[in-house]
Amino acid sequence: MVSGFANTPEPPYVAVMFTSQRSGASDGYDEMAAEMFRIAMEQSGCLGAETARNPDGFGITIAYFAHEDAVRAWREDVRHAAAQRLGRERWYSQYRVRIARVERAYDGP
Repeated sequence: MVSGFANTPEPPYVAVMFTSQRSGASDGYDEMAAEMFRIAMEQSGCLGAETARNPDGFGITIAYFAHEDAVRAWREDVRHAAAQRLGRERWYSQYRVRIARVERAYDGP
């Protein structure tokens, strides 16, 4: 799955932020998450992703895309739509999606 920082280009690009609270159900979750990451990385215009989850099940995943058309294509992918449905039905008690245009980015220290 995702490990470390995404290697993004110079801005501008688009960030899709998915914040979620797991419901406690885990049947098939890890496999589906790994599959969604794999097919997202194959999606034209996907630049990478970063994710973190605490022991209580609260998580944040940020996927980076070259442009809005790539975000739209990912949203409309039938495999992603099936995973979203399962997420609503089984795996998440709450989630939020935010989409933003990255105008500036820098590294440290």
